[in-house]
Amino acid sequence: MMRAEILSKLQEIEKENGIEILYACESGSRGWGFASPDSDYDVRFIYARSQSSYLSIVPKADQLSFPINNDLDIYGWDLQKALRLILNSNTTPFEWLQSPVIYFEKGDFKQALFELCALYFNQRKNIHHYLGIARGALESITADAEIKIKKLFYILRPLLAAKWCLERKCIAPMEMFPLMDLLPQDVHKLVFILIGIKAKANEGQLVKINGNLLNYIFLELDYCMNASAHLPKEYFDPKPLNDFFTETIAENDNQRFKNRRSDTVGMCKW
Repeated sequence: MMRAEILSKLQEIEKENGIEILYACESGSRGWGFASPDSDYDVRFIYARSQSSYLSIVPKADQLSFPINNDLDIYGWDLQKALRLILNSNTTPFEWLQSPVIYFEKGDFKQALFELCALYFNQRKNIHHYLGIARGALESITADAEIKIKKLFYILRPLLAAKWCLERKCIAPMEMFPLMDLLPQDVHKLVFILIGIKAKANEGQLVKINGNLLNYIFLELDYCMNASAHLPKEYFDPKPLNDFFTETIAENDNQRFKNRRSDTVGMCKW
């Protein structure tokens, strides 16, 4: 039911904004693998405009956001913005392109772009990004070691993602379960139980953090921070992304022309 509503909304966004959505997915807890009954639907998409709009002297918005309505949180990036973030080794597009919940994808766009992402993985930047999220969420732990269950997973998933980037030297998985391979057996059991609790609890429910889990969190935070402190900065060649951009925009323009010639609407076919 919600999927149909999401697809309808995406079509509406295309029509009202004169864009073409290339890829749309779930990016929040429903994509991470630990949704609660009251979790929002965090829909994220990448879109393109016509080739002529990128040549205009009048700048266009490079993102589209909408008020949260009926548990539906929708947000999208222009392709150009997404590619610039990938060049900067931003973890967010890396995650979007791994989402297990895909609402729409055009051709092999997702696979082709994610393969490019591997060329732009900056180990240090990815680790520090994830550690920043984990440390921010850690501040919400009370003196009695209580925390909202949603916030607890905002510590655990980024911490494990940082550890993955450090030890495996590649883009971290988006989903929680592959990341849990890094956990020692006793902590793995605790986290697995917490996922089961979160599946039935509201996101604001307080839980008391087990002492072993809390020790593990602090030890791994220190380990990842110290081990990543002296990793080198890296700079990447933008040419593959530039080529991807120009090819994608040209292909989309050609498709729009064909659609006009055949008297069909130039929107994604859902």
